[in-house]
Amino acid sequence: MDQLFERTSIRKAYFVLAMPVVLSMAVTLIYNMVDTYFVSQTQNPDLVAGVSQGAPLFTMMIAIGDIFGLGGSSVISRLFGEHHDRAGRFVSGYCFYASIVCGIIVTIMMLIFQVPFLHLLGASSSTWKYAREYYLVTAWGASFVIFGLTPTNILRTEGLAVQSTIASMVGTGINIVLNPIFIFKCGWGAAGSALATVTSTIISDILMIYYTRVKSQKLTTSIKETRISRHLQWEIYAIGIPASITNLMATFAMALTNRYLISYGASSVAAMGIALKISMVTNMIVAGLAFGAQPLIGYTYGAKNKERFKRVIKFDLKVIAFFALVATVLLMIFAPVVIRWFMKDPVVIREGTGMIRWLSSSATFGGIVLVFTTMFQSMGKAVPAFWLSFSRQGLIFAVVIVLLQHLFGYEGIIAAQPIADVLTFGLALLLYHLNKPRFE
Repeated sequence: MDQLFERTSIRKAYFVLAMPVVLSMAVTLIYNMVDTYFVSQTQNPDLVAGVSQGAPLFTMMIAIGDIFGLGGSSVISRLFGEHHDRAGRFVSGYCFYASIVCGIIVTIMMLIFQVPFLHLLGASSSTWKYAREYYLVTAWGASFVIFGLTPTNILRTEGLAVQSTIASMVGTGINIVLNPIFIFKCGWGAAGSALATVTSTIISDILMIYYTRVKSQKLTTSIKETRISRHLQWEIYAIGIPASITNLMATFAMALTNRYLISYGASSVAAMGIALKISMVTNMIVAGLAFGAQPLIGYTYGAKNKERFKRVIKFDLKVIAFFALVATVLLMIFAPVVIRWFMKDPVVIREGTGMIRWLSSSATFGGIVLVFTTMFQSMGKAVPAFWLSFSRQGLIFAVVIVLLQHLFGYEGIIAAQPIADVLTFGLALLLYHLNKPRFE
């Protein structure tokens, strides 16, 4: 592992770590597309809208899982870079079991506060039945979804990105197979879509545990190796919570957008649900590159290798900016063609085309913001990481969508995210200037 992180060329080390994550994201992306496709084939805008309203729940669970997955992997990477392997091992054990406990708590809370949550997600009288079906299955599966983010991320700290990816790919493949069976053959509709995801997540989790126990030399699944200092616990949460806010704010942004759009009809919500999945083509691959590079950034920072650290960040920015620009051009051109793959409703096609173009227009700015966010996380700088995570789809987005909806109505709603991305990009540059890495 030290050879890869310390002496391998930046380009090779970057892609060795990042490409398995990108591949995992791509497979997940294929699942999301297939999932959306099968749900859309019901040609029922209310059902599609109900699933779209329930979809932020999975994003919320990923956000909570990131507290231990991204927070733990950031701390472990720096400890390994400092050659404190035993401390890193115990951090992995702590995150493993803390995520399980957290998942159980989330399931209980979701079941108790079912009705308020559904209202918050924007479920209306026409979509309530479908949103509730999706919600209940998702609530029971919360523990498995939240837990899975821990081994997915910490396996990469030991260079086991391929094993992490294999587990994700197997789970996604099963998901793709189960979706049409549960939705159509079993006739479970929205609940079937959620059940396919939960079932495949459980299988993926089992594989992750296997790889951690069999392939890893530095990580642990033992409950006896979970005791860590308060300082290390603080570091996990100080980095993990800001990291989780990126996805938590995505949940907030989707729910807020759906609440505004529902007044324009279920077709508008359905169109946005499809457009968001399509825009994930860019977002997930960019996230795969950024998070794949995070262990390398954390290790070089922990090893106080100033020049290598700077070169890693510069290379990360170049790769992500180039990919995002290419993806933006392609989605701008082919937006009408892509939206027709999912639904034939002319309203959904017309509105969805505009939504895709707006959402993809700021992909480069969003990608660069993510590079700065992961850099701050890797350095253990919780405050700037928090503000970037909280602002893009949280504070800045909320202010922008309220203002633009008031001024421009429907067009303002769908333009809110790209404008928020540009404003957050400006904030990222300012925070970098104020928090430049020091290697004394």
